[in-house]
Amino acid sequence: MITTNEVAELFGQGFDCSQVIVSYFAEDLGIDDKTAKKMSACFGAGMFAGETCGAYVAALMVIGLKYGHYEPNTPDVKNQSIGKLMEFKQKFAEKHNSCVCKNLLDGLNPSVPEDMNVLLESGKMMSFCPQLVVDIIEVLEEIL
Repeated sequence: MITTNEVAELFGQGFDCSQVIVSYFAEDLGIDDKTAKKMSACFGAGMFAGETCGAYVAALMVIGLKYGHYEPNTPDVKNQSIGKLMEFKQKFAEKHNSCVCKNLLDGLNPSVPEDMNVLLESGKMMSFCPQLVVDIIEVLEEIL
């Protein structure tokens, strides 16, 4: 299991929450680390707009890579994927009241430089976000 300190270290190396999560599961999903990081590179900081949390989006990517349907006329496979999605959403909602980045960060939008400065200076970015990543990884390990 990854720790919040390890996640913070990866953030310090320039990786985003979404990349940490998809990369964590890459081997189990049959993809290499480079592909995992590249496919999830544009989702950090709520897609760099403070919108849907990149860690949340990464969880959905992981579920899709594990259970997603890819052949036509496979409703059972699609329904299994949707079931896992709904299970993830429920477990996430038990801990967090929103999946929107700026809402999770008390109204501060990490894509706005002034807000990002507040998040960094207060320590919120390097405490809350790593814990959120760990929380999501724990949920995914439980439901996958």
